[in-house]
Amino acid sequence: MFGRLKGFSRAFWTANIVELLERGAYYGVFIVITLYLSRILGFTDVEAGLISGVFSGGLFLLPTFTGALADKIGFKYSLLIAFTLLSIGYFGLAVIPTILESVGLVDYSNGIEFTGLKESAQQWAIVPIMLVIMIGGSFIKSVITGTVAKETTEATRAQGFSIFYMMVNIGAFSGKTIVKPLRMEMGDMGLVYINYFSAALTFIALLMIIFFYKSAKHDGEGKTLKEIWTALVKVCSNGRLVALIVIITGFWMVQHQLYATMPKYVLRMAGEGASPSWYANVNPLVVVLTVTLVTRLMASKTPLFSMTVGMFIMPLSALAMAAGNLIGTEEVNLGFMTMHPIAFMMVVGIGLQALCESFISPRFLEFFSLQAPKGEEGMYLGFSHLHSFLASIIGFGLSGWLLSKYCPDPKLFDTHEAWASAASNAHYIWYFFALIALTSAISLIIYGKVIKRLDAKKVK
Repeated sequence: MFGRLKGFSRAFWTANIVELLERGAYYGVFIVITLYLSRILGFTDVEAGLISGVFSGGLFLLPTFTGALADKIGFKYSLLIAFTLLSIGYFGLAVIPTILESVGLVDYSNGIEFTGLKESAQQWAIVPIMLVIMIGGSFIKSVITGTVAKETTEATRAQGFSIFYMMVNIGAFSGKTIVKPLRMEMGDMGLVYINYFSAALTFIALLMIIFFYKSAKHDGEGKTLKEIWTALVKVCSNGRLVALIVIITGFWMVQHQLYATMPKYVLRMAGEGASPSWYANVNPLVVVLTVTLVTRLMASKTPLFSMTVGMFIMPLSALAMAAGNLIGTEEVNLGFMTMHPIAFMMVVGIGLQALCESFISPRFLEFFSLQAPKGEEGMYLGFSHLHSFLASIIGFGLSGWLLSKYCPDPKLFDTHEAWASAASNAHYIWYFFALIALTSAISLIIYGKVIKRLDAKKVK
């Protein structure tokens, strides 16, 4: 069915297709996760930010360990575990509100009307469900990228990761697209029903792994625990990779604000009629349209050069997002539609952010894969996601604090005027992230010069 196409194996194409399904499931849920936690379960901005940050961070921390396990037990078994857990977890997110209602803790009969859930410890029942999703998703991070690395040659690796990243963004686009119609038709209950959609996608992916995933490459499978530990220590002792992860964390802290800050910011500042999930779709759309072209343009350049170009675009993205609150309230006429200025500038900023990704992400993965000894791709590529662990923990936590300080929940105020006064400097949020992005960009230049000098000394 998926046969060898243009030099890539069936395992390569199967892995990329199930990645598309998994990303559709994940982004459909994650784009509104802070809204789900606040509007459905009654958490504050700070609490929702911390919970989402730990959840997102865990998805990127655990691949360090599940990547090692995947190298030992085999990629197919790892994917079976992953998609089984994801299907269970997303289904759990969908049914927990019904369970809470059945025991009388919350009333959903008239939209979303809380009856004591904010004061009830039962809202924390979400934690074990999110843990299941976290563990399942952590296998995906290392195994899919590991499959791409194993199923490509040195000549096709850059193209292989470009295809992989395109699949990621097609999945992200499709997942985010369905959120708006669900929310328009069902109100906040759409935040609940999106989880059924995600559970269905991951179950389809599980069936595809069962019937179609078969790799002829088994390097590294069946390793002993001692060998895995030795490989992990080797990864963690690579100073230049650890330094690069810390620097790239600045980029991902800003990128994660698509999920941490943007949905609440847009709905509060531009009104409930805004479409944050659709605005977020500008990101995968632009990436899909530009990643192949950018990869070709940067083919003769080093991965670090390409990443540096992207890093210097990132501060402009945050500044564009801030500008929406400074250009007045008159609708922006685009000819075929009008948009609130905050929504319009958010779309501009997200578009710039996506262009950054096209320069940074495929080459970052390529750089890491080239450092991996044969048979340890899962280990190294699992470790490569630690930048997003740091970005999630720090970025989501910072987002919750910034929202509560500069763009608080209107429901906390007695009048609209009181809220408007409290949110008058909401754009300050994006200044914080612009500064973080600029610092990271300058740091990457310094990093490049330092490792070039170190490599020159080795040659001598």
